[in-house]
Amino acid sequence: MKKKIITLVIILLTGQQAFSQENKTTGLSLQQCVQMAVDKNINVKTSRIDKEKSNYKKEESRAALLPKVNISAGFTDNLALPTTVLPGEFLGKPGTTIPVQMGSQYNTTAVVSISQILYNQTALTAVKLTKKAAELSNLSVEKASEEIAFEVAKLYALGQTTAEQYKLISENIKRTERLRDITKIIVENGVGKQVDLDRVNVNLENMYTQQSNTQLAQEQQQNMIKYMLDLPLEQTIVLTDTAAMPLLTNVPMLRSDFSDHVNIRLLESQKELNVLNKKLINNGYLPTLSLSGQAAYQGLRNDFSTYFKSGEVNKWYPMSSVSVNLSVPVFDGFEKRSKSRQATMDLKKTEETIESTKENFSMNYKNALNNYMNNKDIVRRQKLNLTLAEKVYKETALKYREGLAGMSSLLQDEMSLSSAQGGYLTALYNFKEAELKIMTLNGGIKQLYN
Repeated sequence: MKKKIITLVIILLTGQQAFSQENKTTGLSLQQCVQMAVDKNINVKTSRIDKEKSNYKKEESRAALLPKVNISAGFTDNLALPTTVLPGEFLGKPGTTIPVQMGSQYNTTAVVSISQILYNQTALTAVKLTKKAAELSNLSVEKASEEIAFEVAKLYALGQTTAEQYKLISENIKRTERLRDITKIIVENGVGKQVDLDRVNVNLENMYTQQSNTQLAQEQQQNMIKYMLDLPLEQTIVLTDTAAMPLLTNVPMLRSDFSDHVNIRLLESQKELNVLNKKLINNGYLPTLSLSGQAAYQGLRNDFSTYFKSGEVNKWYPMSSVSVNLSVPVFDGFEKRSKSRQATMDLKKTEETIESTKENFSMNYKNALNNYMNNKDIVRRQKLNLTLAEKVYKETALKYREGLAGMSSLLQDEMSLSSAQGGYLTALYNFKEAELKIMTLNGGIKQLYN
């Protein structure tokens, strides 16, 4: 009995511990969210795989310049020896032909061959091409990281704004519930009207609905964050940073040079790839020089029973050779010329894209800077407007309790307060988005995960 009780206590304690672990709340700052997303997001993972693959591709191209060693062996059983015809003069029978079977029934060869490229400009350029492709893969990882950082940061800002909205709605509900209680007492004392109480109740129900919708939106946003961070959906998370926290410590300045942006560097690397690709094609006109050699042993047998025995009859005959090979391309039907012209067009297209992208960055950054300054001013004004709306509502509510103001005036001021709250939250999110847009253009988005 005592043993059963101890076992039951252990089970209960274990279950309680598991339950507490499942319901453990995880606080996440913006930087923590972005860092986790960069580490775990599928797009960044696949970019890292491509980067690793490009390193192997670089090793593959380098292998073309290294020596090649091959070992081969062969065994042939000539079931019927080939026949050749010899002139009869060889055997003292002029004017006739004599069929003769030549060779041995069993032939064995063992060969070691070595080859080495002495000069092949195409292979040398291919090595440079794969090195540049590896750099391009590194930049692709950087771009994927910046893109996911922007998406997560924007979603985090939306979650912050929604949390602030839920907080304001909850405060509105508490304030309206107090107003309902006051109005109910006034109506019960015969001083107020039932219609005023009904108006408050209608307004309160609308707030409950708004609170429920906001809570649902908050849960959906958090589920999306957990998905992007590869966290279990049942895990509880809390966004620890506040919506009012600035992302840019200093006011951004106008700039026109975006050569350090990852998109521009990707295009510049692509341009270098186009140049190397054209060079690779043109190198096909150059000769190639290689060195090769081989050493072999050959065994010729007619009797398989003595196949592995050494002697005068069963000999192994050595042979070896060294050769230098020169290959000079003469005419390929203008194939390389056509490919070279296509490569030239690809290079021109990349150059045009680079110029257009730089101009686009300049325009977008200027617009983003104007948007940032405008939204910053709107947040300031909406904050003042919200403070003023709260002050007006409190004064009207005080007058209503003293019987100096009507319900219509109070409800109107409350609508103004709700409108001011919505305007402030919208301005706050727009300002966050403007900050993030500037950070993606000037490269500051990397500060969130580096």
